[in-house]
Amino acid sequence: MADQKGDQNQINIELTEEIADGEYVNLAMIAHSNSEFVIDFIKMMPGVPKAKVKSRIVITPEHAKRLLHALKDNVEKYEAAFGPVKQSDEVPRFPMNFGGTMGEA
Repeated sequence: MADQKGDQNQINIELTEEIADGEYVNLAMIAHSNSEFVIDFIKMMPGVPKAKVKSRIVITPEHAKRLLHALKDNVEKYEAAFGPVKQSDEVPRFPMNFGGTMGEA
């Protein structure tokens, strides 16, 4: 009987190939109301004045707090394994040429 109860608490999560590939983002913007948090994940490209929202996630305040704790826990585990994450108060600056040679058009 204990096995059946354990099975009831399991969730079957589907991860499509498209979602599994992931999206690179380097900026997140967060807004909230009394009932939800909206997190926009954005990719900014060097030298391009326009950035694109790659994904928008809408969650409840309760789930936002769970996410906060989960991120904190994972950062602590990361730092225990790899050392402190270096953090700067500066706004990230991107080189116009991504570190390679500049081409001419």
